[in-house]
Amino acid sequence: MSHEHRIEHEIIHPAGWAAPVGYSNGILAAPGRMLFIAGQVGWDERQIFHSPDLAPQFEQALKNVLAVVEAAGGGAADICRMTAFCCDRAAYLESRAALGVIWRRHMGRHFPAMSMIFVSDLLDHPGLIELEATAVIPSA
Repeated sequence: MSHEHRIEHEIIHPAGWAAPVGYSNGILAAPGRMLFIAGQVGWDERQIFHSPDLAPQFEQALKNVLAVVEAAGGGAADICRMTAFCCDRAAYLESRAALGVIWRRHMGRHFPAMSMIFVSDLLDHPGLIELEATAVIPSA
């Protein structure tokens, strides 16, 4: 999977702000087609969960997001915004190192504008995390 930046975009970082870790404060994207990706959980293409644990579910959810982006003709670097909804804050904090390895494997050093929101539950059980995203796909 290529991690090249396929579109021109600019990371927006206000002067004087501390550097964000693992995300960008803002991304100014070049013209293209906007792709809105629905929340993706840690199940496979047949809607089967293969693990009750956060890290494997995160990896599958991220792969699902990327599958939708790729189906639209884009790649990881085209993702401009991502929101994570997690219902286990303790598991998230304990898994941060593993999640970073997973992130780099699939996203390289590309960090969209991101939010992490902790919620009481997700619709699809035993889901622990859900990822939604917005990408700007270069026009053909």
